[in-house]
Amino acid sequence: MVRAFIAVVFGDEVIKEIARIQEILSGHKFLGKMSELENLHVTLKFLGEIDDEKLMKVREKLKEVKMEEFEAHLDSIGTFNYRGNPKIVWVKIAGKGMFELQKQVDWKMREEGFIMEERFMSHLTIARTKYTYDAKGFMKYVSGIGVRDIKFPVSKFLLLKSDLKPNGPVYNVIEEYDLS
Repeated sequence: MVRAFIAVVFGDEVIKEIARIQEILSGHKFLGKMSELENLHVTLKFLGEIDDEKLMKVREKLKEVKMEEFEAHLDSIGTFNYRGNPKIVWVKIAGKGMFELQKQVDWKMREEGFIMEERFMSHLTIARTKYTYDAKGFMKYVSGIGVRDIKFPVSKFLLLKSDLKPNGPVYNVIEEYDLS
């Protein structure tokens, strides 16, 4: 069994900007963990635990996803909250193409028996929080962090496997898919 997901990864300019934001974020005390820079991605579709037979079908079906390369850009920063407490700090990835790509991937995976996403927010997780002393103050601090409007091309997506380790997940590429 393989724990698999489909994602878009980023180049150096985006990673440097996220490192800068994480540095600013670390100036506000919270209990949690920053995302590893080498693991930054936008999840297009989480597949969960799949066997080798299903993995082969997924690999073939993803070859059918075709669209023009597109431009996306870093947008706003925010949090996903649970019962008023911030749990995830994210940076939104804007660009119409990201939604079109996710929709195509979702439809192809539906043909392989996966449930379609109810909603998709194109974002990358930059930190996970377990506890903040002042939840409202933390959320206000986060929303005040400026994100540089960095544009970048998206010309491919990846099928990745995730190995959960005590120090965090380790991602390995199963297959890479060019858009055009």
